[in-house]
Amino acid sequence: MIGVQILAAEAEEGGRLDLLLPALPELIAGIIAFAFVFIAIRLWAWPAMNRMLEARQQAISGQLQEAEQSKVEAQSLLDDYRNQLDNAKAEAARIIDEARQTAEQLRDETAQRATAEAEQIVTRARQEAETEKERALADARNEVANITIDLTERLVGENLDEERQRRLVEQYLTELEGR
Repeated sequence: MIGVQILAAEAEEGGRLDLLLPALPELIAGIIAFAFVFIAIRLWAWPAMNRMLEARQQAISGQLQEAEQSKVEAQSLLDDYRNQLDNAKAEAARIIDEARQTAEQLRDETAQRATAEAEQIVTRARQEAETEKERALADARNEVANITIDLTERLVGENLDEERQRRLVEQYLTELEGR
């Protein structure tokens, strides 16, 4: 508003407003030149700029789609790796459980075998001890019978029937065992 007042004041004073405004032929030539430049830009430069902007927009859009697709693929791969990791953990736990069960079975089987072997050894030892006892008793009977026969012969001074004496000694020993 102040600028209009200044121009009005100069016009009243007879100032030189024509210094600011060009002459009419120059103004028309300027307008025509501006129209030619505007039309040339509108016909040739504007479509080229639009094509360039559209190409840039399509390139950016394509890059965004590729980035989104890469993100989806990366997420899918991450999910797959997580699933594989979970499966591997589950498999490891299963293998550990199987190993633990196998170890327990082996321990139980080993303990059962050791118990069975110990029982067999004890049974064999008892049988051998019983056999050895019977053999020792038989040897002792024979020895007692021989000693008794020898003593009796010495006491009596004559040969006794060895078979008869042996039966008497065995009968006596049997009576002693029965008591």
